[in-house]
Amino acid sequence: MSKHTALPESELSLAALRGDCARMAPHWTASVKSDPIPVKPSLINGVTVPPSSARLIDAMSEYGD
Repeated sequence: MSKHTALPESELSLAALRGDCARMAPHWTASVKSDPIPVKPSLINGVTVPPSSARLIDAMSEYGD
């Protein structure tokens, strides 16, 4: 059993959340952006999807239903 319990939503304020984010900000680093390297069209092949995965995706409803 976990010793940690979540605070009820009413006790977690936006100010507390912003404070947590501000304390974590120095730990977050952004990677250096680089331009994507073009790929020769001859190297682009089709995508192979296992039949079981294709059936799973086909059975999902459209977003927003």
